[in-house]
Parts: sequence; C-alpha cells; structure tokens
Amino acid sequence: MMKLKDFLLASAAVAVLAAPAAAQIDPVIGKWWNVKKTAHIEIAPCGDSVCGNIVWMQEPNNADGTPKRDVNNDDETLRDRTIQGLQIIGGFEKEAPGVWDDGEIYNPEDGNTYSSNMAIQENGNLAVEGCVLFLCREQVWEPVKE
Repeated sequence: MMKLKDFLLASAAVAVLAAPAAAQIDPVIGKWWNVKKTAHIEIAPCGDSVCGNIVWMQEPNNADGTPKRDVNNDDETLRDRTIQGLQIIGGFEKEAPGVWDDGEIYNPEDGNTYSSNMAIQENGNLAVEGCVLFLCREQVWEPVKE
C-alpha cells in the first residue's frame, strides 16, 4: 500500500512534469469564430503543424434538411463531403509561438485553396491571411468564448 508521503511525492512529480507541457500550448490552438460569425473553426495540433476543422455552423443544413456539402469544390470527387467537420486549415510551419506560415486554407464558399499565414494579434484575435500569388486578403477571427 502506498504511503501518504510516497503519494504526495509522486503527485508533485507529475505536477512539475506536466507544467511545462501545459505552458507550451500555442495560442492559435482553440476555437475561433469565422469572420461572418456563422461557424466555429477548431485549430488543434496536427503532427508538427496545426489543422483546423469546421466544428459548428449556424446553418449546417440546406432548406430541405440535408447537410450542406462541399458543392463548390473543383474536385468532383470531394463534392459530397459535409461542410461541418471539414478540415479547412493545414500544412503550416511554426515560426514562433502564435505565428504560423506557409500553410493552406480552404474556402468552401468558392471551392478554392489559398496559401495562408496566421498570427495571434496583441488583443488575442487571430489574423488569418489567404493569398493567391502576391494578392492577399486578411480576416480577423475572434476566439469562441465557452
């Protein structure tokens, strides 16, 4: 039977070892409102990168009750995918805490994939940039308050 002293030592060791891991969570990790406030995108670790999936939509279904699908995708084989649950962010390289470059973002509204960078702003919002060649457009996503 474990003595109280041994238990406390083991608990303290676990707490000390877990603290650095918790401190290393990148600030982009979490749920974000899209710019139109119609969807939540959850950004999570994905290997050495991060991925982002649409995890909630204000209107996930069409008027007939069927789930909205990726109908604007240039690839006909992908048009049957549901929008809710769809991965739209990936392939980023971490430049610094809260700064990710050289990734891609998919826009289901137009079916196009754009090169992308993203960075946490001083106010805690996420600046997401999508680019085609040298033309870029930035959106600012706010964190979802749960």
